[in-house]
Amino acid sequence: MNTGLKITAFAAAIAATFGTAYGVGTSIDPVVAKKPPTAHDEHAEAGEGAGGKTAGGHESAPAGGLQISEGGYTLALDTPRVAAGTASVLSFSVKDESGRKVTAYQREHGKELHFIVASRDLTVYRHLHPTRAADGTWSVGAELPAAGGYRAFADFKPAKKGATGVTLGADLAVSGKAEPAALPPARATAEVDGYRVTLDGALAPGKANELKLTVSKDGKPVTNLQPYLGAYGHLVALRAGDLAYLHVHPNGEPGDGVTEPGPEVSFTATAPSSGAYRLFLDFQHKGEVRTAAFTVDVPAGGADANTGAKPSAEPGETEKADGHGH
Repeated sequence: MNTGLKITAFAAAIAATFGTAYGVGTSIDPVVAKKPPTAHDEHAEAGEGAGGKTAGGHESAPAGGLQISEGGYTLALDTPRVAAGTASVLSFSVKDESGRKVTAYQREHGKELHFIVASRDLTVYRHLHPTRAADGTWSVGAELPAAGGYRAFADFKPAKKGATGVTLGADLAVSGKAEPAALPPARATAEVDGYRVTLDGALAPGKANELKLTVSKDGKPVTNLQPYLGAYGHLVALRAGDLAYLHVHPNGEPGDGVTEPGPEVSFTATAPSSGAYRLFLDFQHKGEVRTAAFTVDVPAGGADANTGAKPSAEPGETEKADGHGH
């Protein structure tokens, strides 16, 4: 092979490699199905598996948040650094490809935009509800307890006709003495404010499985969960390492004549890869939203592998969840 042909072949191989990496990072990581949902209240047809729709549940969007810019939109943090343990105001905007701040959004789950902040070690999680000024600037108060690296996620759908949902991510620094914590071990239960949430089910790469989260208090099942953003629970998963963002919709919704207000909240999800994940369940009871957090280990090729947590917690093995952080 002459020199020209060698260079051409090498360039083609490099292009193929980077093309594959880009696809894995941005478009291949399915949470449940290959097609993103068109709306939260769009139910899947029963009996279909991971190749398209989940049985009786919602389709979910692919993993996002790995890029600060995507689809012509950019997440711009006006406050990329705050102090640990101090009440701060986080300010940001979403800009279009012309550099203008976006001011029109479609409402999803009762909000125009969902804003998530999580520490890189996944021990701090906040689902915040910012307000938008007329010029497109969003702001929200927050107090982040630990110093270190964080990731901020903006989950939204522009009002532009035919627009699809977008999740953008940007790094946020929290100043102070940083002592990154190890990822909490996998457990089947978590406790928050006297509530115990038990996780039953498996995550597996490439296969849709059901996750059931059961809420109890003082040893009694909670059967009167309140709707929060149009559902009895919201589940966000973040992949350890790169913090790929996965928003999983619940199976069923309030008022559908089938879904009970607890104690179980059911989700159907597919892990985009093996590895460790941190799951955060938001639920509302007695007018207050709480967050239960779990670590889940997904082994390679383990389509039927469990979460790595025991079916029920042994003494000392219940995780204390971090607060919801409004």
